[in-house]
Amino acid sequence: MNDPSSSNMANTAKLVYILYLVGLVTGGLTMLIGVAMAYINRNDAPEWLQTHYRFQIRGFWIGLFYGFLAMLFAFTIILMPLAWLIVMFMFVWVIVRCVKGIQVLDKNAAYPKPTSWMFG
Repeated sequence: MNDPSSSNMANTAKLVYILYLVGLVTGGLTMLIGVAMAYINRNDAPEWLQTHYRFQIRGFWIGLFYGFLAMLFAFTIILMPLAWLIVMFMFVWVIVRCVKGIQVLDKNAAYPKPTSWMFG
């Protein structure tokens, strides 16, 4: 990983993780930017870094699914408490996935299970 371009690509992947974390307070706006960056950079990245982009892209779509589920439940009075549980779960889920992703990225290692729905 002494290649400067590979180091820049790793910094881009780290920025995507950070944008996801910031998205928790921006209502997801920076997550949209992050997923676009992941899609743009994934094909040109080395194989070990592609696993991070795959993990980030899947995380975005899975998070969107969880958010859609929470919105559906929020419109039903009986299921509204479940919607809040899903939102709280999503908040923690995003934090854990991003922190774990940054830790693995800092070791210049491939993400172990990039297709995982949870934390890999």
